[in-house]
Amino acid sequence: MSTGLGIPAGVTRQSEVTGDLHVECAVAVVGSGAGGATMAAELADAGIDVVMIEEGGYYPTETFTAEAGRALRTLYRDGGVGIALGKPPVLFSEGRCVGGSTVVNGGMSWRTPPEVLERWARDEDVAEISEREMAPYFAKVESRLSVGFQDPETIGRDSQLLKAGADARGWKIIPNLRNQLHCAGTNNCTYGCPTGAKRSMLVTSVPRALARGARVFADCRAERITGSGGAVTGVEGRFIRPGGQRGPRLTVRSAVVVAAGGAVQTPALLARSGLKSRSGQLGRNLTLHPNAKVIAFFDEEVTGWHGVHQAFQVREFMNEGILLTAVNLPPSLVALGMPAHGRELGDLMADYNHMVTAGCLIEDTGTGRVRNVPGLGPQVSYQITDRDAARVVRGVLLTAEVMFAAGARRVLLPFSGAPEVHSAAEARDLLERPVAKRSMELFTVHLMGTARMSDNPARGVVDSFGAFHGVRGLLVADASLFPGPIGVNPMETIVGLVTRNAQRLIQQRDQYGI
Repeated sequence: MSTGLGIPAGVTRQSEVTGDLHVECAVAVVGSGAGGATMAAELADAGIDVVMIEEGGYYPTETFTAEAGRALRTLYRDGGVGIALGKPPVLFSEGRCVGGSTVVNGGMSWRTPPEVLERWARDEDVAEISEREMAPYFAKVESRLSVGFQDPETIGRDSQLLKAGADARGWKIIPNLRNQLHCAGTNNCTYGCPTGAKRSMLVTSVPRALARGARVFADCRAERITGSGGAVTGVEGRFIRPGGQRGPRLTVRSAVVVAAGGAVQTPALLARSGLKSRSGQLGRNLTLHPNAKVIAFFDEEVTGWHGVHQAFQVREFMNEGILLTAVNLPPSLVALGMPAHGRELGDLMADYNHMVTAGCLIEDTGTGRVRNVPGLGPQVSYQITDRDAARVVRGVLLTAEVMFAAGARRVLLPFSGAPEVHSAAEARDLLERPVAKRSMELFTVHLMGTARMSDNPARGVVDSFGAFHGVRGLLVADASLFPGPIGVNPMETIVGLVTRNAQRLIQQRDQYGI
């Protein structure tokens, strides 16, 4: 049953709202991404009345194309460009649509490394978080999201070259696990999967929740969480009209509110709701896995848009906090990041089908902060540490080395003013010299930790199961929960944790009156 082309029953968009709405439910979930949709589906499975409030729009699979500009306007916040202020600034992207960042991520699905879970239990006072205790939740997630290896025929030449280079160096490289079901290899992950093969929340947990009676209010910005007497009472928001104009109000009354807007938007929502954490950690402890890329040029035609997004990961240097991979970026984004203009840029882009974009992910040791500035919204700051800056340089060098081992003829480095290099030896000579932090071009899509969990209320914003210390009925269900970085793609960690936490909430439903 549908309310229109591709729009399922239970989804309300701004275009269908003509006046203020007042809604009652048991649980209001702010956000519909990896955490929010998972929480909503688990609770709806248990017969609990759930409403999801999503700032972005509802865009079904059949609307996804390879047009970068359209995707950036409709599926991302701020056109896909947020900035963590520092020297250097770190660019980041957040999804903003029904399904959240799972609609636009690469689909990498990895369990939290056991040593990370052990560290959280030992150092952060997080209960029931061991590898053995989390294994059933991860297994459940992997089954529901069809996590598996890529079909061989959809592995593109860019990924094959990464593997060839790693094999030539004798480095450990493993096939990527992704939440996909017979991916067609169109390399359109970051603009919305046009076939539905990527099992994002849009095609899994959101429809699952809707089928069990949940409701979704899209195009609606949650402005604040309401409360009384130390307990939440609901959420107030506004529908967003085209052009960003404020539309009618949405008032939701509920016994439980789940904040699941991501590590930037969740602490901002809590702060503008007047909520404070005894720990002083709300909005702090931001980690973000800084990434840096190289662009390698090959004599052979690569045609990177044939094949899957990230078929392999080089894990040789994980003990140093460095992970290497290859991705494909569309021409517009490649050109945006090129250190050239005019005719020089045109000459570089003429070689687009001979490029491989590869890079490193760093498990960072420093932290940043998210502040909510009245009238401006969330402001993100992050200063990379000297140790992590050195890791970036090493990661870039390793990435260049693997590209040259695969046959690259030249490589562009992500350091302002750095010349292109034509061999691994030339890259080593260049990068043995000091590299100024301010010259580094860094980006990320992995923001974590701004409402960290710990059973110690002097240390954590929420407890081991996401319940906000000191505010009855308020939970957090996204990457804000992480006490620290995890060194791998965070989606499965979010979904696994929230599946676990949802079961605890269901067990305690009588205490909350839901």
